Amino acid sequence: MSISILAVIAVLAFYLAFNLGANDVANAMGTSVGSKAVTLKQALIIAGILEFAGAILFGRGVTETLATGIANPVMFTDIPLVFVSGMVSVLIACGLWLQIATSRGLPVSSSHAVVGAIAGFSWVALGASAIDWSSIGLITIGWVLTPVISGIIAALLYSQIQRWILNQPNQIRQLNEWIPWLSACLIGTFGVIVLPTLTHPIAEFFINKFGVIIPFYDYSLLTGVVAVVSLTFYSWRQVEKENNNSSIEKMFARYQLLSACFVAFAHGSNDVGNAVAPLAAIVYTIRHQSVPLTDINIPLWILVLGAVGIVSGLAILGKKVIATIGESIITLQPSSGFCAELACATTILLASRLGLPVSTSHALVGGVVGIGLVKDIKSIKFSTLQNIAVAWVVTVPVSAGLSALIFSVLQSWRLFSA
Repeated sequence: MSISILAVIAVLAFYLAFNLGANDVANAMGTSVGSKAVTLKQALIIAGILEFAGAILFGRGVTETLATGIANPVMFTDIPLVFVSGMVSVLIACGLWLQIATSRGLPVSSSHAVVGAIAGFSWVALGASAIDWSSIGLITIGWVLTPVISGIIAALLYSQIQRWILNQPNQIRQLNEWIPWLSACLIGTFGVIVLPTLTHPIAEFFINKFGVIIPFYDYSLLTGVVAVVSLTFYSWRQVEKENNNSSIEKMFARYQLLSACFVAFAHGSNDVGNAVAPLAAIVYTIRHQSVPLTDINIPLWILVLGAVGIVSGLAILGKKVIATIGESIITLQPSSGFCAELACATTILLASRLGLPVSTSHALVGGVVGIGLVKDIKSIKFSTLQNIAVAWVVTVPVSAGLSALIFSVLQSWRLFSA
C-alpha cells in the first residue's frame, strides 16, 4: 500500500477526530461554559492540555478495545485488506455522522458511532458472525448505565451541597466548613483513579536512582494529601477575600474550573480511542500484514493525531453543542455545574480504567438531568432531552448503515487489494 494512501487514511482519521472534538469535547466543556465558570477561550486551553494528557496516559485501553474487540478479528485473518477497507469506511461514516449532528447542535455519542460503524461493515463483509456480540453486549450495558450512574452521583452530591450550604442562612460560613470535604472529594475522586499511574514513574525513579524502595501507592497517597491540603488552604484564603453571600457561586466557579479539567482529562482518556482506533488497526494490519487479534501497541503519533484533531474541532465548530449542554437542558450555576462535571469525570475515568468505550455525552447529560431532578423537575427542558435521546438512538443504526454503504463502494472500487 502506497504512502499516499496511508496519508489519505491519516487525514480521514484527523477528520473523524476533528468532528469528534466539535461534538464530544464541546459537550464535555458545555457545563463549564454554560455556567460561566470558564470562558470559551479558557475551555479551549483546558481541553488542549488535558485532552492530550488523558489521551496519552489512559487512551490506549479504550483504543485497543475498539480496534480488536468489536469485529471478530479471527474471521479477517485471511483477508486483512478487507479489514483495512472496513476500518476506512468507519473513519468516513463516523466523521460524516458527527459532522451532521454537530451542525444541528446535537450531542451524540462518538462511542455509539464507532461501534455501530465497525459492526456495520463487519456484517456486510462476513455476516453477523463476524461481530463479537459479547463485546457489543458489554459495551451496551455501559451505555445504559453511564447516564444513570452519573445522574445518581450528581444528584447525591448536589443535594448535599444544596442542603448544607446553599439553603443555609450563612452560606459562606457553611462553605468554609465544607471546603476540606469538597477538596477531598474532588482530589480524591481524581486521585484514586489517576494518581497511581502518574506517580508510578516517580517511584521507579527513586528505586533505580537511589535504591529507595517505597510502594508507588505511597507516593500517590502523599501527592493526594498535599493536593487536598493545598486546595483547602487556597480556598479558605479566597473565602476571606470574598466574604459575602453573593460570592458563593464565585467560589464554586473555582471548584468547577478544576472539575472541568478532570472532565477534559477523562474525555481524552476515553473518547480519543473512538477517533484513532480504526487508524491504529489499519496501521497494525499494514505493518504486520495481519489483522490484530488481541492487544496492539498504539504508536504515540496516532494518539497525538487524535488529540490535536479533537481540540481543533472544539475550537472551530464546538459552539453549538456547548450551547445545547450548557444552556438548553437546565440553567446551570457553578455549584450545580461542578456536581455534574465531577459525576461525569468519575464515571468516565472508571470506564477508562476498565477499557470500556462509554459515552461522555451520556455521562454529562445524565449528570445535568440528575441536578435538574434535585433542583426542580420543571426546570428540565424535556423537548431538548427528547431531541438528544432521538439522536442517541439513531446513531448506531445510522453509522452502521453509512459504514456498510461506504464499505460496499470501496470494495466495488477495489481500492484496497493485494
